[in-house]
Amino acid sequence: MIWLSCIVTAAALLVAMLVCWRVREQKAESNAWRELAGTQYDAGETFQPAMVADLPEPARRYFNFTIQPGTKLVQAVEIDMTGELSLGTAEAPAYRPMSAREILCPPCGFIWSLRCGAISGTEGILHGASWTRFWLLRLLPVARAGGPEHLRSAFGRLVAESAFWAPASLLPGAGVTWEALSANSARVTLTAGPLMAGPLQQSVEIHVDAQGAPERVIFQRWSNANRDQAYRLQPFGGELSGFQQFDGYRLPTRVVAGNHYGTPDYFPFFKVTVTDVRFP
Repeated sequence: MIWLSCIVTAAALLVAMLVCWRVREQKAESNAWRELAGTQYDAGETFQPAMVADLPEPARRYFNFTIQPGTKLVQAVEIDMTGELSLGTAEAPAYRPMSAREILCPPCGFIWSLRCGAISGTEGILHGASWTRFWLLRLLPVARAGGPEHLRSAFGRLVAESAFWAPASLLPGAGVTWEALSANSARVTLTAGPLMAGPLQQSVEIHVDAQGAPERVIFQRWSNANRDQAYRLQPFGGELSGFQQFDGYRLPTRVVAGNHYGTPDYFPFFKVTVTDVRFP
C-alpha cells in the first residue's frame, strides 16, 4: 500500500502545481487587462473630419464611415464575441462553438480570452512580449507559444484588428502612414518601436465600399500556419459585415477570416459575431 500512497501523493502534488501555475497566469493576464483598459488618449480629444483631410480618399471615406464627428477618441476597446473556431484543417475543419472577449489597445497590445469546449486560455501581446496559452479542462497546458517570431505574428494581428474595431488608433500621427492603392482601397502602416522592445512594422490593406465601410482587411502576416510549419510572410484576410453603432463608432459585428486569403489554400478558420463593444 506504500506505493499506492506515493502515487496518490505525487498526483496530488502535480495537480497542486498545475493549479498554482494556472492561477499565476490568470493573475498576470488580469493585471495586463487592467493596464490596457487604463490606456487612453487625451480625454477631451474628439474626431473631426479635418483630421483626415490630407489622407487618400479611400482612407478619408473609411474614417468618415467608422467614426462620427464629435466622437471621443478612445485607444482601448473591449469586444465580446461568439462564433465558430476551427481546430482542424481546410480538409477537415471541425468547427467548434466558441466564445471570447478581447481588449484591443493599439499599438500597446491586446488580450484575447477564449473558451472553446474544454479548451480555454488567452493570446496576447504587451511590453514587447507575446504569448499563446491554452489549457484543457482549465488544468492541463495544451498549447504554448512565444518568442520573437510569435511576437511579429501577434503584432500583425494587432494592427489588422485595429482596422476592424479600433479605427481611432489609425488616425494620422506618430508611427502611422497611409497610401492609396486604388479608388476603393488604401494601405495603412503602423510602426511601434519602444512599445514593443524593437522596431515592429505592419502594413494592412483596407478595402472599402462606396460609403466607406471596410469590407475586407488583407495583410501579409508572419505566420507558420502552412504545410511546412515554418514562419514566413503569407496572406491573411478578413471579411467584415453587420456594421453597428457603438458610442459614435460604426464597427463590424461579423468577421470571417483565415490564412492564405485570396489563394486556393484559403481557410476561414475564424467566424465570429460580435455581441457587445465597450470603451473602458
